[in-house]
Amino acid sequence: MKYINQFKSLICFAIGAISLSSCEDFLDRQEDEKLTFEKIWESRNTTKQYWLNAMSFLPNENGSYIGDKDPYLGASDECIIAYDRQYRWINFGSWNPSSVPFYKMDHYYRGIRECNIFMQNVYNCSDPLVTKDQLDEWYYQARFARAYYYFLMMRDYGPVFLLGDELLDFTASTKQLYRPRNTWEQCVDYVVSELETCANSSAILEQTQLPDTKWGLATKGTCHAVISRLTLYSARDLFNGNTLYQNIKNPITNDFPELSGAQLFPQTYDANKWLKAAEAAKKVLDNPSYTLYRAGNGNPYEDYYGITNQTWNQELIWTDQYNNRFYWGVNCAPTGVAGTAYGAVGPTQRLVDAYAMNDGYYPITGYNNDGSPIIDAQSAYDASTELEKSTWSYPATGWSLFSSYDIKAPNMYKDREPRFYVTVFFSGNYWLHGTASTMISFGKGGNGNRSHDYPKCGYICNRFYDHRVNSAENQWGNITYPVFRLGEIYLNFIEAVLECKKRGVALPAGYETLAMEKWADLRNRAGVPAITEVYPNASTEKLIELCRRERQVELAFERHRYFDTRTWMIATQTDNGNVYGMNTECPIDNSNKQLETPDGFWERTVIETRVFLNKHYLYPFSQRELDRNKLLTQNYGW
Repeated sequence: MKYINQFKSLICFAIGAISLSSCEDFLDRQEDEKLTFEKIWESRNTTKQYWLNAMSFLPNENGSYIGDKDPYLGASDECIIAYDRQYRWINFGSWNPSSVPFYKMDHYYRGIRECNIFMQNVYNCSDPLVTKDQLDEWYYQARFARAYYYFLMMRDYGPVFLLGDELLDFTASTKQLYRPRNTWEQCVDYVVSELETCANSSAILEQTQLPDTKWGLATKGTCHAVISRLTLYSARDLFNGNTLYQNIKNPITNDFPELSGAQLFPQTYDANKWLKAAEAAKKVLDNPSYTLYRAGNGNPYEDYYGITNQTWNQELIWTDQYNNRFYWGVNCAPTGVAGTAYGAVGPTQRLVDAYAMNDGYYPITGYNNDGSPIIDAQSAYDASTELEKSTWSYPATGWSLFSSYDIKAPNMYKDREPRFYVTVFFSGNYWLHGTASTMISFGKGGNGNRSHDYPKCGYICNRFYDHRVNSAENQWGNITYPVFRLGEIYLNFIEAVLECKKRGVALPAGYETLAMEKWADLRNRAGVPAITEVYPNASTEKLIELCRRERQVELAFERHRYFDTRTWMIATQTDNGNVYGMNTECPIDNSNKQLETPDGFWERTVIETRVFLNKHYLYPFSQRELDRNKLLTQNYGW
């Protein structure tokens, strides 16, 4: 965020009761220096600094090497990253309450506390230079951040404990700081209510009303987009009548009678949740601030590529970055390219197989026990010749400075939809960087596989590297990485409408027609025919399956898939077992052939074997928090 990123560079105040200078957990006691604290509110500048401090807990997931700060790519079934980071604990089932990867619960509760302190004191600012409008803006942005911190925890842990406006007294005994979890429905209702309050405030503006110096602040559309995603997650199987969690209850306690023994996860399936999700998405669709990005020349490659490469375009609802795209670029540039290049982030074979053909038909519907693909008989895809090479035209126009050119490559990659070529780079092809091009081989010893930094599956993420500039000359371009964008809201709405139809939930007039129109619009932007043209006889069940596939490819590498497979409760199939790619252990013929991909490379190969059990659907609470908060109920299986 051009403006929000200021939060990351400010030094947090070391003011005793609100000190953030240590790595102490949520319930750790801190000293109280009231006189120093009171002086904060005498100045507009220090009041603003405190606001920035409260907002500084917002994640900046793309401001570091990919995989360093969160597991949402590295532990998803769409991605494999070469680095040895904590997402590997998740992939191999080696995590537990004493070893929680990327543990952030304490971080977000500190953020919530800072927001509460700020909100309860901001209007005490006595500086005559500060305006009521400024104070209102800071107040409601902090209130949004507080709700968002809860949302971030809920997607990892499920229900958490809600503090509301309470400031925990850190001079109290540890027992007095015990808190039981609220129920899932209470958490959802609270976050939705808070975000609606923010959206209804005149202090929260529409995107079109923001001056460019404030791009990145939460808008009305941001609030509604968070509600859309949260209500969608709440309607899915993980949080809707999931009997796996039937025994997850609060302990009996007289201190919190309203939560004593409470069932934390809803045990009765509520189909009407899908209607709430549809209505929440519709509110964003009705906002004229947002439109699907199109470059205007009808090139679907440029249209899809431009979602992130055309900075601050009207599809973006909220982003967490506006900066030099060094971190995405350096993680995706293959090591065969001069300059800084690690080439370690790439798609799995499952994601490669997920893309449609250029006629819009999805050829691969599943896998046999040996990992070979199951092909839809109506597709033109031929599994028997998928790894045979032929010469065909590779589409490079629109996402690079190059025109299309002929390559000799496996038929697997031929005649795929435009999003495939924008997202997936395969071996034996030219990496395009500015006006330069470099042939890349991911065979063992090839120029893209000469060290521990190489794409384990034999593919690299092509999408977030700026191919219009030359990274070999330390040019990386800029990016506005989407945290929420209109394409996601389209898919939220489509899924919710289809699920309503499947379950007999009455929809408002026009919803079903609108859902199909939005789906056709999304696919038209991607250069493929409407789903109803490609699958004219599809049942509602089939359309739901196809919607999930559409979401998988449209939102690839945007940190959705990790949560989608979990909230759909399909991760025991998608995230468990063998992960396939090409044979990156097949060596090149000799050291003089570093640009050639050996024939033995082209075979579906097990790259690693992952473990996903039922308990892995949600994060465990850390053992330290359990030891210090005796009313905190652990999640299932931990």
